[in-house]
Amino acid sequence: MLEKMLKKVIGMIAASFLILTASACAYSGEADETARQQTTNVESEEQEIIDEESAEPETETEVPAIQETETSAVAHDNDEEKEEEETMKISVKSDEYEIIYELNGSRAAEELYAQLPLTTEVEPFSDNEMTFYPEKLSTEDTPFSGGEPGSLSYYEPWGDVVMFYAPCAPNNSLYELGTAVSGKEFIENLSGTITVSPYEE
Repeated sequence: MLEKMLKKVIGMIAASFLILTASACAYSGEADETARQQTTNVESEEQEIIDEESAEPETETEVPAIQETETSAVAHDNDEEKEEEETMKISVKSDEYEIIYELNGSRAAEELYAQLPLTTEVEPFSDNEMTFYPEKLSTEDTPFSGGEPGSLSYYEPWGDVVMFYAPCAPNNSLYELGTAVSGKEFIENLSGTITVSPYEE
């Protein structure tokens, strides 16, 4: 009888141990699964941070490109405005005709422009030019003239401004001031008193 009771107690102890062992394994499995899930979540968050950091430089590189484009556009507009401001045009006008010249920005052209308005007599010379006399002009940094029809030139030895309506052989005393942009066909018809003045469109 005693032996049976001992066997029964031992059996109960053994069964309890098996139950505890099984529960511990199940708990361990659940813990491992939870740990793996947490690790996966951490890895996902780290990957998202890495992806965000990798994406940020693209945005940073795009902004300077836009700013550079805007800066170039502003610079281009400023250059155009400056060019318009620096363009000098003059009107040579008689009672019947008007010729518009665009000056080339040379030293002599600037000095002529500074003397305007000017009322003087126009004089024909040879068979290819009309002339008038301003105050003496400096030819420093002023290009030579090719003597083409429509050219506004300065003949330094005589100090006269020459308006060509027919070709002239160039020489080292003839300097370019500008060219006719309107009314070139009227140059040879000029006579008497003319008014030379700044031209504004």
